[in-house]
Amino acid sequence: MSFNAEHSDGVRTYAVHEYIVRSLETSFGDRGWSGVWLPPFFPEVGRSKEKQKADNDEHEKEGEAVNWMAIRMVNPNAEVLNKSAALYMMINAAKGLQEVLKTNLGPKGTIKMLVGGSGDIKLTKDGNTLLKEMQIQNPTAIMIARTAVAQDDISGDGTTSTVLLIGELMKQSERFISEGMHPRVLVDGFEIAKKATLEYLEKFKTPVTIQGTPDKEIISMVARTTLRTKLYEELADQLTDIVVNAVLCIRKPEEPIDLFMVEIMHMRHKMDTDTKLVEGLVLDHGARHPDMPKRLENCYILTCNVSLEYEKSEVNAGFFYHDAEQREKMVAAERRNVDEKVHKIIALKKKVCDGTNKTFCVINQKGIDPISLDLLAKEGIVGLRRAKRRNMERLVLACGGEAINSVEDLDADVLGYAGVVYEHVLGEEKYTFIEGVKNPHSCTILIKGPNDHTIAQIKDAVRDGLRSVKNTIEDEALVLGAGAFEVAVRQYLMNTVKKTVEGRAQLGVEAFADALMVIPKTLAENSGLDTQDVLITLQSEHDKGNVVGLNHNTGEPMDPQMEGIFDNYSVKKQIINSAPIIAAQLLLVDEVIRAGRNMRKPQ
Repeated sequence: MSFNAEHSDGVRTYAVHEYIVRSLETSFGDRGWSGVWLPPFFPEVGRSKEKQKADNDEHEKEGEAVNWMAIRMVNPNAEVLNKSAALYMMINAAKGLQEVLKTNLGPKGTIKMLVGGSGDIKLTKDGNTLLKEMQIQNPTAIMIARTAVAQDDISGDGTTSTVLLIGELMKQSERFISEGMHPRVLVDGFEIAKKATLEYLEKFKTPVTIQGTPDKEIISMVARTTLRTKLYEELADQLTDIVVNAVLCIRKPEEPIDLFMVEIMHMRHKMDTDTKLVEGLVLDHGARHPDMPKRLENCYILTCNVSLEYEKSEVNAGFFYHDAEQREKMVAAERRNVDEKVHKIIALKKKVCDGTNKTFCVINQKGIDPISLDLLAKEGIVGLRRAKRRNMERLVLACGGEAINSVEDLDADVLGYAGVVYEHVLGEEKYTFIEGVKNPHSCTILIKGPNDHTIAQIKDAVRDGLRSVKNTIEDEALVLGAGAFEVAVRQYLMNTVKKTVEGRAQLGVEAFADALMVIPKTLAENSGLDTQDVLITLQSEHDKGNVVGLNHNTGEPMDPQMEGIFDNYSVKKQIINSAPIIAAQLLLVDEVIRAGRNMRKPQ
């Protein structure tokens, strides 16, 4: 049997063997060919052209369902959101996270109270702390939160601003997408606007000369701006000097700044304004012998990692003795090794201190047993045991000298020096202060507060303050704050960049420019000001060529440079780099499939 089949490239002849036709007729009985699906290039086999067209239309309508059915066949428990539903889920998640964090922005921002499962409370307005502590369920919100936390890890600040900018980019995009624009066009516009914004940032930044000794006043302005967004004004101004002096203390010319050399200690004691900088070290333990002196002046410091306690041998050995005298000899032999080490330390103390007003202190990373402590106490030596390893590194940087691993060939060159070493007892806890060091390259910020909430809040703020000072010294540049940069960029994008872009990508540039205004708008909103009035006033001033920011007390425009309000260059750059990328990725999601391996099996 043979038949002709009409196709797009002419008429072709296909031969179908008799036995195939018979087998099909046998299989399908009375239904004949009507129950058999054949490819579209067999129009005359059992289907008319009209029937074929109707079937094709039906297949197109069921196109979305095919993908869904395929997923269901692979994983019956899968959950799928298609096209617009997926996109609006992304937009709503970004807007939801933005609403949570927007009230925290700026010096007038409010505080959030986080309550844990066991009832423990944390008060904070630091975006990084909030995003780490909150239990976020929505996958989109989790992705945004991780981006913002990474922003904090890289540059030390800008967490809340990143979340706000991503949320506002999604909100502005929703306006255009609801009118039928494809997300890809918006994303292209975002990319153009991002490049233009980064180029403008290079022109807008204020260079800072860091040669030899940095300008302390400029650095203090940056630290003050950062700290005032986390704490109340009086405390922020006090901590500014502490933070700046701490970084300048550990800074070494032509070496990267290592903030780990700033120890942050806390004591639940007195008021938060009693927080101070110790140019030296504060150890969270004291001497372990009651007869050791509590205060030493003009003190030599021996930093060592030597075991001054009896240790059993690694090889199991048995000893047999006949009388008490032999036992005494064995005990004396066991002690001899440790005692020799202690006597060498005592000999060094006598060598450098006898006949002077100098004193001696031993700080050991390993243990010191009671007998050794007693020997040291009789000589007026303070011995501290089991000091933390990080403190051993800081001790050498703060006091000088060398950390030794053996007591052989001890001399005065390995000793550090401190003006005063004293013990402070607070309740059941002991603290040892080492102060008055000559050339400190390590220091301690001692945070005090009446309760744990205050201490935690100050600790988060101090970390951000230290990072802001470090960024300023490394960037050698600053950016005007108080929303001045965002308003200036918006005017630049709308008046200059948008005119150079062809096609619908202009709308992406416009959305990006409008989204940047979320920073000054939120600052105004949190200060209780009329946002529309503030934005119109700021934009009109920028149109006149004046670079101004928002005075959050009066609502009037002001010159951030005169007021000393600066942001970190690296923080701004990181925000502009990361926020549009995440927003673009979220906008291009057209399907959300929840079909993980660990999903529960149906009951």
